[in-house]
Amino acid sequence: MAIIDVVKYNGTPDVFAWKYPSEELGTWSQLVVNESQEAILFKDGMALDVFGSGRYTLDTPNIPILNNIVNLPFGGRSPFAAEVWYVNKAFSLDIKWGTATPIQIQDAKYGIFIPIRANGVFGLQIKDSKQFLLKLVGTLSSFNKADMVKFFRGLYITKVKDAVSQYIVNKQISMLEINAYIDELSNFMKERIEPTMSEYGIKLVNFYINDLSVPEDDSAVIKLKEALAKKAEMNILGYNYQQERSFDTLEGAAKNPGAAVSPLMGAGIGLGIGAGLGEAVSNSFGTIAGVINTNAVKAKECPNCHTVMAAAQRFCGACGCDTEKIEGNQKEVTFCNECGCELNPKIKFCPNCGNKYNPCPSCGADLEEGATSCSKCGYDVGAQCPKCGAILPSKVKFCPECGESLTKKCPKCDSIIEGNPKFCLECGEKLVADAENAQ
Repeated sequence: MAIIDVVKYNGTPDVFAWKYPSEELGTWSQLVVNESQEAILFKDGMALDVFGSGRYTLDTPNIPILNNIVNLPFGGRSPFAAEVWYVNKAFSLDIKWGTATPIQIQDAKYGIFIPIRANGVFGLQIKDSKQFLLKLVGTLSSFNKADMVKFFRGLYITKVKDAVSQYIVNKQISMLEINAYIDELSNFMKERIEPTMSEYGIKLVNFYINDLSVPEDDSAVIKLKEALAKKAEMNILGYNYQQERSFDTLEGAAKNPGAAVSPLMGAGIGLGIGAGLGEAVSNSFGTIAGVINTNAVKAKECPNCHTVMAAAQRFCGACGCDTEKIEGNQKEVTFCNECGCELNPKIKFCPNCGNKYNPCPSCGADLEEGATSCSKCGYDVGAQCPKCGAILPSKVKFCPECGESLTKKCPKCDSIIEGNPKFCLECGEKLVADAENAQ
């Protein structure tokens, strides 16, 4: 039967517990334990002695408990069956954790359920080797980081859900704002998880949350972000939701001239007052309503009592005047600018004084000789046609009455003559004779 002489383990830092593969040991065998390790000797399923760092000879003085179990004959070298476990006591600070699926948490600020994902790292150290082996490792041949994360996944997922829910309820913050409190939440989580892990002989050194995120494609998240963006826009522009709805109502009324606008305006103002908008906003609504009433339902003035009334209304509500009858009898009257006699638009000379009738192209008023604008409507008259004497609009090249070309050349310097000047603007040649001959 083979008897092991040296028992040791130089494993990787990822392994927390490792069982020596052979169970056939002998007295005077050498047990080597490194600085960051502890070794535990098991016999018949019972943990006997715990060995710290150093070199040990498996004999009676070094293993007193073993001496009571194994019958060592006459101090000779005797084999015995036992198990040796190595436990890694070094700090492990980079154990990653995360939620495999989103956790549904109700947002304390907006009341909707939002799925969140959480991930981070935690660090630990095996504090009580015997308790760790007995309660957590059991009959496994080794125990590494993956086993640690797998074993405590249910623990930290439950604790994360409870801690985040409790935190946002107590703080009354939204899940969209939770990343601003990650440091505080990490410490809060550590305090919640640490007592549970200490029951297994594990000291929780730290617990960090790296990120709490929400899926971008979730419908609840999309709607919430759109609502927050709309709210931010309202805050920037300086109005709220009630005002926006009232503005939409007024705008809809303005686009529908046939609707009964006045009652709608009163309802809109009532809504504004009921929502607590205040006197200033109510006055603003009144102004808007007045503008919309003026534009949407075109108004007119009674010719008798000058009361403002709707354009489609025939009889005045104040004096009973028939506006259609009066408007049908009204006509534009033109007077001679010399004697003031009433002129017929179809005549060319005043029947009273013989003055030539020069009608304004816009309103038909009699213009004075050489007038550049109409005194009644302000129309820009321009010059007279040299051929027919018609009043010419400004900046035209042909007479609109007779078609005479208004672009001529000076007979002396051959420069372009526009309109009907009396002298050439370039050389001073007299042009009046041409105009008189043309008349």
